[in-house]
Amino acid sequence: MKKKQPPKRHPVDRSREVETFLEMLQAERGASQNTLDAYGRDLDDLQVFLARRRQKPAAADTPALRAYLKALDYVGMTPRTVARRLSVLRQFYRFLLAERMRDDDPASTLDSPKLGRPLPKVLTRVEVDRLIEAAQAKGADGGRMETLLEILYGSGLRVSELVGLPVGAAERDPTMLLVRGKGSKERQVPLSDPARAAIAKWLRTRAASLGEEKSRYLFPSRGREGHLTRQRFAQLLKEAALAAGIDPVRVSPHVLRHAFASHLLEAGADLRSVQLMLGHADIATTQIYTHVVPEKLRALVEDHHPLAKRRRRPVDRGREPGET
Repeated sequence: MKKKQPPKRHPVDRSREVETFLEMLQAERGASQNTLDAYGRDLDDLQVFLARRRQKPAAADTPALRAYLKALDYVGMTPRTVARRLSVLRQFYRFLLAERMRDDDPASTLDSPKLGRPLPKVLTRVEVDRLIEAAQAKGADGGRMETLLEILYGSGLRVSELVGLPVGAAERDPTMLLVRGKGSKERQVPLSDPARAAIAKWLRTRAASLGEEKSRYLFPSRGREGHLTRQRFAQLLKEAALAAGIDPVRVSPHVLRHAFASHLLEAGADLRSVQLMLGHADIATTQIYTHVVPEKLRALVEDHHPLAKRRRRPVDRGREPGET
């Protein structure tokens, strides 16, 4: 009989309004558990702050929310993190207004912090090759790390999508992976030949290590989640970086996802195709990668855009218009 997990404990007694908001995110928007946990922590933090002002989140006024954002800035929180917190507040109070739990939206007039445009951290192709070679050389895990890296770099998956891949998605040597992403949306991403070869080798090792046990995951684990966790994979990635002679600070699962997108664009892939493979709902999210490879894209425009071609056409200034 499966042991019942105790309910998660929170630093504060969450209000009915906050719990209802989180339930809506899960039921109507298909929010992942990681998203629900993050939103819950942000609203818990707000509740602790408001308690000192004798207010509750559902009844807070605009001055109190503005004071909260100033407090975040005072303790040294980055503008991007403050902006994320503000996004949660806006969604929460819009929900309360829509559900008629209050008559106004106190977050509607709050100013967003000014943000710079941080460019994605990207590894070079040579560095990615060194990471994979380091995983191959170690090989103590039967090729698991090599397979993880080949899929991640070759298909651009989010780390949660990668570690949670079902074994059925990778059986029978597929050329495409069916991935369930954010909001339970499905998309297909191509598998490279090296990734397919690594998967085939890993499936043999996996079957031998499981024996009579069964697991629905491609990368099973005896932990509570049943599969390799995001945190453990991040640790293994740092170890691979050290073995490859790369500063571990520069390496993370998301950095490899960035490398996948940037290297595709460098090779001439179109932005829409990269958007579909990454699973971005808005192409504006994908466009940040165009700032990583500006010279390549500038050359692409100069070589193929009709206006650019016309402007490069030599002009014979010795002739009048109409002469041949």
